[in-house]
Amino acid sequence: MDSCPVGAHGELPDFPFPGSGYDGPAPLLAELAAERPVLRVDWAGGGHAWLVTRHEDVRAVLEDPRFSRAAAYAPDAPRFSGLFQAPPGMIVSLDPPDHTRLRGLAAQAFSPERIEAMRPRVRELAGGLLDVLDKEADGGPVDLVAGFAAPLAMTVICELLGVPEADRDRFHSWVRRFADVSAPEEESAEGGRLLGGYIAELVSARLREPGDDVLSALAGARSGEDRLSFDELVGLGFTLLGAGFDSSAGQIGNFTAMLLARHPGMWRRLGEEPGEIPAAVEELLRIVNLNGNDTSGLPRIALEDVTIGDTTVPAGDAVFLAFVTANRDPDVFPEGARADFARAHNPHLAFGHGIHRCLGAPLARLELAVALEELTCRFPDAHLAVPESALPWRVGDVNHNLSRLPLHLRRSTA
Repeated sequence: MDSCPVGAHGELPDFPFPGSGYDGPAPLLAELAAERPVLRVDWAGGGHAWLVTRHEDVRAVLEDPRFSRAAAYAPDAPRFSGLFQAPPGMIVSLDPPDHTRLRGLAAQAFSPERIEAMRPRVRELAGGLLDVLDKEADGGPVDLVAGFAAPLAMTVICELLGVPEADRDRFHSWVRRFADVSAPEEESAEGGRLLGGYIAELVSARLREPGDDVLSALAGARSGEDRLSFDELVGLGFTLLGAGFDSSAGQIGNFTAMLLARHPGMWRRLGEEPGEIPAAVEELLRIVNLNGNDTSGLPRIALEDVTIGDTTVPAGDAVFLAFVTANRDPDVFPEGARADFARAHNPHLAFGHGIHRCLGAPLARLELAVALEELTCRFPDAHLAVPESALPWRVGDVNHNLSRLPLHLRRSTA
């Protein structure tokens, strides 16, 4: 059993390793993934965990009921400082059969037809935001995060939840506090408390008077006599925030930065050939590293001794999954560190796998595709207003998110 963090690289630094970015894993992790695909690491702040880095092994852990999400909330479970942990009772925090029941009910509100029906509205919102941004540019740089990515994702999620427009600024500020893992723990807890109270008020309102939003659809979901409880509806509201706002807003900015900095020819081509955008979105989902600490950030606890490859993870130990290296695994993705926008086989794990595969993945894909369609069509000659190395990133967020994305927009003259 590979039980100590030593080897060809000598004593390893505490995890998360330094050097991770939106463009890939920490260099040390990239090296270790090829040599030690299941790696025991010491965690910064105390304790240890196991890091699983290969595509095949990550999928195996996600499919194996012996690795429990719910056990991560037990009083004696390992704790990891500086890590955002979803509250207990949320869909991402449960094991079957509780998870199976909750997901079955929640899925009724996320039918493919409902999500696809949102496309015209998302396009309308995106176009309106870009019209304003274009007028404000006046030949100078604009901030795509503040002017487009964040308000687009926030408006979509607020309309899904039925949040009135007058409440959206404070709603946004609470989300930012909740997601900041570098701030004192009480700050994040306060953001979570404010969000939870507000979502509880929304749930109460939808139960009294249903509307045409997803929260109302969740409140009306049934399986025989079974329905979602009040607390479950609040928890799903939190889940929608994480998947539907922070991640989507972050990846709109990240995808734009990646294309303009490293693939400007592909940016122009997508504007001319929008039919290629869905495949480009899949490759960007694979290659752009959203996870701020190179893992999914959601520990799983081994319920018994489990062997992964040649390594046995002892019962009670925590396991983290490095999607960032799994999505570059050369056994699955030839030249996996390189973006290949014509990649035909792309089983990336950006939305997870198995029972916890992201319920909001169709909506995220829709938002990302519409954002790229509108941006590349309107502004084929857009370019970064600062060098890629000078792009400002949020410090302490659970995700790699830009705090600003300064761009020069150039509208098509066609």
